[in-house]
Amino acid sequence: MFHDEDSAAGAKAKHTITPGEDLSELSLEDLAERKRLLQEEILRIDAMTEKKQAGRSAADAVFKF
Repeated sequence: MFHDEDSAAGAKAKHTITPGEDLSELSLEDLAERKRLLQEEILRIDAMTEKKQAGRSAADAVFKF
């Protein structure tokens, strides 16, 4: 029971990215995984940004005189 919780917490902690963190101790595989996770997050941010910009544009069109 506790082992499952510990391994889940460890897996989550492994994917935690701290800006400015020392990368010298990471393996090539860890660096590649970190890069993949960051690229996925950037895509997610871009998608949400586009969605919010579309909403803002629609609101601007409604209130434009």
